[in-house]
Order: sequence, then structure tokens, then C-alpha cells
Amino acid sequence: MELGKKIKAVRIAEEISQDTLAELTHVPIGTIRNCEQGRSEIGSDALTKITNHERFEKYAYWLVTGKVLPESGQISPDFSILLHLGIIEESQESKRA
Repeated sequence: MELGKKIKAVRIAEEISQDTLAELTHVPIGTIRNCEQGRSEIGSDALTKITNHERFEKYAYWLVTGKVLPESGQISPDFSILLHLGIIEESQESKRA
């Protein structure tokens, strides 16, 4: 999974713009834009700023591992957002229905 798509999924789930994410996390807008568009990988400093922000810390484990720990408050964005962005694929059984 591309980290840029995951960051975009978090942003969409939180209903904020790239500009707002940049303002909240103090990550340059160009870094966010380039990462989301797949032009460059996000650096560890920028990822740390995003995952340490109180609004986005619930996605930290998922951003790094692709896994969730709901019992610890670590979640992923809604399934429909992940499907739309191509982060996950619809299962064969759901395609038949």
C-alpha cells in the first residue's frame, strides 16, 4: 500500500483539505500534495508530525503497518474510502453480489 494514498484516505475521512492538513501538522503543503499524488515518498519527520497530531493519532498504527487495533483506539478510515482510493480491493464474493 502506498503511504500517500493512506494519508489521502485519512484526510478524506477527516473531511479536511490538503491545506488544512498542512496547517494542523506543520507539514509543507507541497510535501502532502506530492506524497498523495505519488510523486515522492513522505519523510519520517512529516509522518511523525501527522501521526503525533491528536486528530490523526488514531490512524498511526494503520498508517505504519496497515493493521488496526480497535481495542486500543487504532483504526483505519472507512472501508468505502479505502475501496475508492484503491487501497483495498473488493473481494470476489462481493463482486458477484
